[in-house]
Amino acid sequence: MSASSSTAPQPFKGLVVIELGHSVAAPFAGHILSELGADVIKVEKSDGDDARRWGPPFWEGASAFFQSLNRNKRSVVCNFRDAQEAAALKQLIIERADVVLQNLRPGHVEKLGIDGPTLLATKPSLVYCNLGAFGREGPLKERPGYDPLMQAFGGVMSTTGEPGRPSVRVGASIVDMGTGLWSVVGILTALYERQQTGRGRVVDVSLFETAASWTSLLTAQYLCTGESPQKQGSGAPGIAPYKAYMTLDGEVVVAAGSDSLFRSLAKVVGHPEWIEDPRFVDNPSRVRNQVELYRLLDELMSQRPTREWVEALEAAGIPCSPVQTIQQMAEHPQTQALGLIQPVPDTSMRFVTLPLSLDGQRPVSRGAPPKLGEHTESILNPRS
Repeated sequence: MSASSSTAPQPFKGLVVIELGHSVAAPFAGHILSELGADVIKVEKSDGDDARRWGPPFWEGASAFFQSLNRNKRSVVCNFRDAQEAAALKQLIIERADVVLQNLRPGHVEKLGIDGPTLLATKPSLVYCNLGAFGREGPLKERPGYDPLMQAFGGVMSTTGEPGRPSVRVGASIVDMGTGLWSVVGILTALYERQQTGRGRVVDVSLFETAASWTSLLTAQYLCTGESPQKQGSGAPGIAPYKAYMTLDGEVVVAAGSDSLFRSLAKVVGHPEWIEDPRFVDNPSRVRNQVELYRLLDELMSQRPTREWVEALEAAGIPCSPVQTIQQMAEHPQTQALGLIQPVPDTSMRFVTLPLSLDGQRPVSRGAPPKLGEHTESILNPRS
């Protein structure tokens, strides 16, 4: 499924967003809004967003990371230390912006007079979103933060990896990108309210709050028992069997998370007697005896190739999946059928697009990522 840029949905067409952003969190928020039609003006320092240099690999002038997050946008360079340029930026916001996104270092926008309360005093309809590190209150509010730090501080890493081994960062930047997503939720909430009242708001999100929210289910277990959940490998606390297994030629994840699914699994692996085994008769029993259960299943699953297991498990209605590489995911017929990977016009680049469709149509990129400062003269131009 694909659509041309002229027919793809653009519900935010006409919305002007100023992105005072770098790295991942704010640019990802800007990316979501731009893919949905907003005019996103990316304000960069003189040497550009650091993410431009996060490579190799580099793709048509900047890192693949940067290009994936910044298509459709326009780039202006602003020297915040230059009073004339800073004033021009502030005037641009007052005259044109509906939304401001910022994830600059703590205190920076306040010194420049482009913080939320200051701007809303002049332009009450503005929606202003701060994407912070540790949040706007508390003893750590002035500290910077990055995705791996917040996966560590927020508890995510303590539960990720194999028992008895070092903690592991989730490979995807789930905290950065999750914070960008939450900022969009907050912005849309404020825009909806603005339709009723005519007034904007200051929205605050942070990496730490996002990381903590990703652990909500695990934190609930701690709050219930007083015990911190431990590493489960590919499994999940409180559910068994529910993990990945090594097969003869790869790995397969099996999610037999209910009693009926376990009964089906016992038959598929050739051990129907497990159905009445007191150790495995229901989920609480299986969780208490998961070490023994997984020992038995690990041995059985290693004896056949992945494809055979997937066919047998699917035939029995048991949720399962091979562990795919990124390449396998990108090239899978399901990915292609959904149109999840879309080309960028006038480039050779292709990227994963937004995971949503509107009336069956998926938003697609309208233009290439901007070169550094490509639009400074036409948008900011403080000396004209």
